[in-house]
Amino acid sequence: RGAPATPQAAAPIDLTGYWVSLVTDDWRWRMVTPPKGDVLYLPVNDEGKKVADAWDPAKDEAAGEACRAYGAGGIMHLPGRLHITWDNDTTLKLETDTGQQTRLFAFGAAKPSADATWQGSSAATWELPAGGRGRGRGAAAASPGRPGTSLRVETTHMRPGYYRRNGVPYGANARMTEWFTTVSEPDGTTSVLVTKILEDPQYMNGPYVRTVQFKKQADANGWNPTPCSAR
Repeated sequence: RGAPATPQAAAPIDLTGYWVSLVTDDWRWRMVTPPKGDVLYLPVNDEGKKVADAWDPAKDEAAGEACRAYGAGGIMHLPGRLHITWDNDTTLKLETDTGQQTRLFAFGAAKPSADATWQGSSAATWELPAGGRGRGRGAAAASPGRPGTSLRVETTHMRPGYYRRNGVPYGANARMTEWFTTVSEPDGTTSVLVTKILEDPQYMNGPYVRTVQFKKQADANGWNPTPCSAR
């Protein structure tokens, strides 16, 4: 029967290429840095509010912590572009021009590094509708383009960061689940919807759930790598 298909060969949807964010909601919190203490619509607890009220971007920069808002818990909400490629046949790589971050989605069990990182450790799974699921061993290969098919990513081992750019925190024990789903329009436009659930027992009193959208581009036009900024 031959060797089982690799996650790349079994991919039921194509996430590779360049994508640009579509800011269709939460504009005032995504396009500009909100004022300190603005936690509107966030499931932040009293301890989280205390940390947010003490946010000091100058102190973050001085401590080498300018990337706190660019960690896995917040990076997908910042406006900018993505470049998604296969790093190898079992690892999908997502790069952002905003903050110059790199996320690696490893199929199978993720192997955390010795120290927590901004992007954490991410384990990926192809997930089919109606509960069908496969870890890239051929289970998803039989249904290319099946509506509702997603890439599911579970991320842990994140360095503490901000999920809103004005210092609203998530802690070292936070965990996040994401679904990447492609949608094709009649005019040929392709978008990817990224839905996330961020949970943190330290600073949150409930899950933070959001969906953001990215439109596929034909090439790297507009790609503009920019380093992290705490302000």
